[in-house]
Amino acid sequence: MPPIDPVSGGIRLTLHIQPRASTTEVAGIHGDALKLRIASPPVDGAANDEIVRFLAEQLGVPRRQVTIISGATGRRKTVAIAGVDRDAASRALGLGPAPG
Repeated sequence: MPPIDPVSGGIRLTLHIQPRASTTEVAGIHGDALKLRIASPPVDGAANDEIVRFLAEQLGVPRRQVTIISGATGRRKTVAIAGVDRDAASRALGLGPAPG
């Protein structure tokens, strides 16, 4: 499964999260997931809030269009993002053109 899947009305991202990093950034691919380093600690939802904020900002969509659909308490998360296509997301996250 690729880290960016097109779905009806948007995309679905598979993420591997590294909390407590010095800065929030995309750190490349980790197995079949997109690795994100998150500056927030995984306490009281702070890391999830930072993930939503960061992805919305990077992809140019409102935060309400970014939804964590699974893995809210783990390092591996699935996130749905409405209103963006796979190619635009791939470029915005610094991955270059989407493969295939």
